[in-house]
Amino acid sequence: MTERISAEDFRRAGGVDDWAVEGESAEAVFRTGSFAAGVALVERIGILADTANHHPDVDLRYPSVAVRLTTHDSGGLTDKDVSLARAISEAARKLGVSAERV
Repeated sequence: MTERISAEDFRRAGGVDDWAVEGESAEAVFRTGSFAAGVALVERIGILADTANHHPDVDLRYPSVAVRLTTHDSGGLTDKDVSLARAISEAARKLGVSAERV
């Protein structure tokens, strides 16, 4: 099992400004502007998640993608969530998609 981190630890980690901590998870909403851009982001998130073997909850809707991260076997946030949050935010930026703080 991976060691949990606090909400404050998550917030202090660099590269997670797009994300807000809600309870035992971190959440972000990415404003895609189109369904096609949302699909492209979800595809990239899928690749990142499989590579990390860490899978977020993803909600694709027009015109946004909402993502929720938590480490289920640890019952809260871990460094895995920080790493995947950073990677997802970077992927969104590369696609020209901006985040809206939740």
